[in-house]
Order: sequence, then C-alpha cells, then structure tokens
Amino acid sequence: MGERMALSRHLVIFARLPRLGTGKRRLAAHIGPVEALRFQRWALSSLIRRLGRDPRWTTWLAVTPFQGGPWPAGIPVIAQPKGDLGRRMAGVARALPPGPVLIVGGDIPDIRPRHIAAGFAALGNHDAVFGPALDGGYWLVGLKRHPRVIDPFDGVRWSSRHALADTLANLKGYRTALIDTLDDIDDGDALRRFHQRAACP
Repeated sequence: MGERMALSRHLVIFARLPRLGTGKRRLAAHIGPVEALRFQRWALSSLIRRLGRDPRWTTWLAVTPFQGGPWPAGIPVIAQPKGDLGRRMAGVARALPPGPVLIVGGDIPDIRPRHIAAGFAALGNHDAVFGPALDGGYWLVGLKRHPRVIDPFDGVRWSSRHALADTLANLKGYRTALIDTLDDIDDGDALRRFHQRAACP
C-alpha cells in the first residue's frame, strides 16, 4: 500500500471561484465581465471533463476563495494557500500525498490528456517539467517531489514574460524538461487566437 501511494500521480487544477468581476480581469477589459465569466466557467468545466476522470492520475481542484462553488462531485477540492502564485503552488505541492505532481491553470482550453501524460512521463527522469506559454510564462509546472520537495518559485516575476526564465534560473543544477507550448487565455488577443484554432479543421 505504501509503495502504491508513493507512485500516485497528482494533477492539480488551480481555479478561482467563478464570480462576476472577480477573475479574468485582463480578459474582461477586452470582452466585458459577463463574457469573461462565461469563458471562465466554460474553460474550467470542459477541462475537468477532459482530465478529471482519467485513471492514470488523481485530479485535485485547488480553489480560491475556498467556499462552495460549482465543483463536480468525486474530485477532491482543496484551498489554495495565501500569498502570490508561487507561494500558493509551493504550498499545494508540499501538502499533497507522496508522488509526482503537475499543476495547471483552469483557463487553458487546449490542454488534452496527452499533455498531462507527457508531463508525468518527463518527471520520470527530471526533477521538474514546464509547459511554456506564448507570453513567456507557463501553463504547466510539474515537480517530481523525490527525494524532497523543491520550491523553485522565489523571486519569480509573475504575469510577465520573465516568469518561465526566472523559475528555470531557480532550478540551476536540477534536471528540467519542457513539453508543448500552449496559449494561456488571459486577454482578447489570446481568445481570438483560440477561436481561430478551434475553427480550423
């Protein structure tokens, strides 16, 4: 039983409680708060449908604020710790049961199960894995968490083109891997690119 627990894979979807005017502010500035909320709800629910029941990993929802919401039954819901994004991700990574962990955002509609499988596969012989985003950040971060949990998020310039480079700099001396680059839907331009991709055969 202990060996099985040690080999468990954990996928964590970071999500903000969908409420009008409280999330996706950059996107709302381009398309309005109602449409931004509609996109937020659709992106999160479709991502959970695609990834949440996959038997290859356990899916968790890490939410803020931690209160009742439209969360699906059967998927454990945990609170995001306080602090900036790095502190919240590091706190969740330390709190989960043993095994490799991947963290993704709830607003990347291009994520497919094959991306998650590739992330876990990379952690087989790397200490950390990243899915780069087009804006210089990353849509996925994964940590092997063995033989210890490392925290690569100190001093990262979040919401900037430097986020991935800063995090990789913190991991000097560790084995890191990159998987596919995807688009983080944070503004109107990213949403238009997604609609163009979705319309292609």
